[in-house]
Amino acid sequence: MTTTTPSGSAASSATQPVFWYGIPHGYVKLDLDPPRERLLELVRELNTLPAEQRAQASQVLQFYAGMVTTLNAQNVHMCAVGYHPDDDGTIVTSTLTISTVPTSGHNAKLVIAGLAGTASDAPDTGMRPLELPCGLGYLAEEKKRTVAPGRDPDSSEGPLRGDVWQGTVAVTGSGTPDIIVVQLVTPAFHLADTYRDILLGVARTLTFTDPTKPAPTPDEPRGSSAEAAMRNDFG
Repeated sequence: MTTTTPSGSAASSATQPVFWYGIPHGYVKLDLDPPRERLLELVRELNTLPAEQRAQASQVLQFYAGMVTTLNAQNVHMCAVGYHPDDDGTIVTSTLTISTVPTSGHNAKLVIAGLAGTASDAPDTGMRPLELPCGLGYLAEEKKRTVAPGRDPDSSEGPLRGDVWQGTVAVTGSGTPDIIVVQLVTPAFHLADTYRDILLGVARTLTFTDPTKPAPTPDEPRGSSAEAAMRNDFG
């Protein structure tokens, strides 16, 4: 189980929720806040490489730094890269992110309810309402063409482009002004059903109740049935 919290104590921020979630097997989390000392160490190691390898490693490091900057600017709390074997022996990849989206003063529950209602009225758009343990949400999925990493977009050959399947779950919880967005992207179209199940599995682990909180003793008031169900889900 992974925990994400705002910077500082939970009470110090009213704009970002505290929430918990699970990460499926086969995913490796990226460090979105690498220590400065670690970056300096990587640069020193890079400078010891032969010229050709140094150029390649520099490109990877620059891509990582740019990606981290972009993710942090988009309120991404967690990014993990998945590596799973396909039936033909190759490795398929995917990217899982969890982020928060502020609702600019609007009631997050009403925003989600409105979007979920729109989804139910237009099933052909790839959106549908979703009942999750932590509340009402919606699922959206689409196939899209996007720029792929691996080539300088300013080069004469232009940027690389590829097709991906993208699944998105949005949900909110009681007492938070933000919408939680869980998104999974993969170029493996033929495994869309499998990755949809992974996305929904992660979304079902989302909770605003600390799963590590001890169960109440007989002398303590018991929480709501929803809170008890959440605790049971996480053991």
